Amino acid sequence: MGEDRTRWEYETLRPPRGSTKKEAVDPKEALNELGGDGWELVTTVEYVGGGTKYLVLKRPVEGEEA
Repeated sequence: MGEDRTRWEYETLRPPRGSTKKEAVDPKEALNELGGDGWELVTTVEYVGGGTKYLVLKRPVEGEEA
């Protein structure tokens, strides 16, 4: 009984920092580009002291049999 399972690939985006290195620059443009390529934001990886270190995105792997 073979189930069709979606295979995923993952991408990470490190939010760019401003000149002070403390304030993140809005990553909307980069996220829109990735979204246009089929990527979907699924979670964030945070620094221990606060702030976002990585944005984690996923999309289905194309052209592979499950």
